[in-house]
Amino acid sequence: MTTGTDWQAQVGKSWAENYHLTDRSFSGLTQRLLERIDTCDARAVLDIGCGAGELSLAIARARPATRVVGVDISADLVAAARVRGEALSNASFIEANAATWREGGFTPDLLVSRHGVMFFDDPSAAFANLLEQAAPGAQLMFSCFRSPLENPWASDMAQLLRVPPAANPRAPGPFAFADPAHVEAVLESAGWQAVALDPVDFAYVAGMGEDPVEEALGYFGRIGPAAAALRGLEGEDKAAAVARIRGWLEEYRSGNLIAFGAAAWLVSARKA
Repeated sequence: MTTGTDWQAQVGKSWAENYHLTDRSFSGLTQRLLERIDTCDARAVLDIGCGAGELSLAIARARPATRVVGVDISADLVAAARVRGEALSNASFIEANAATWREGGFTPDLLVSRHGVMFFDDPSAAFANLLEQAAPGAQLMFSCFRSPLENPWASDMAQLLRVPPAANPRAPGPFAFADPAHVEAVLESAGWQAVALDPVDFAYVAGMGEDPVEEALGYFGRIGPAAAALRGLEGEDKAAAVARIRGWLEEYRSGNLIAFGAAAWLVSARKA
């Protein structure tokens, strides 16, 4: 379970410090999401859980006449996004919880997110709040992971670190929206219509360069579910876990690249 407090503390700080690596890992998915967004005619865009701003900035660059607002609960990530977006007058970033945030006079006609919506404590209430502030006919588009078994970078890692399955698979976290029926129920209970989920596969790049194994090992040690598990280990236990991960990464190495198959949903809905 990953809470808002986690994002406001160590998790958000780690992601902000390593945003160039996370952007690289999600680059294939980001492109697919942007292709879907490009089909929408929007004048005001809200990026939910914008992180370090990769998606917001791509939209703002492509649409200079469109106002793009990114909202994230992590002060560190918002600070990184603001630095990256200094040259774009149509993009702004706000530190707030998108589940409850509103801004008078801002009525988005397109709401987007790259993997930023799976961490709401009460997703139905959060999406109801987003619906209320959206313009009539507004469109919602976001990505989220499918099941852990379809994402070996996560499921294999959990086995290597001997992490037990989550007691509640729908608790806030990377895989909270893996079940399509659950996603449909959440959005429809919040009032969104025409909910659709399309599966998309992409390459999750974990390491590149002269020593991609060590880069990937450092990456997983700072980002994602493995980082929390490794922080809880000490001494010989930690050394043994790191050795297992290093050997596993070698199996996925192809020259100077380590990449895993990753599976996500592209979710769309609209306001009446």
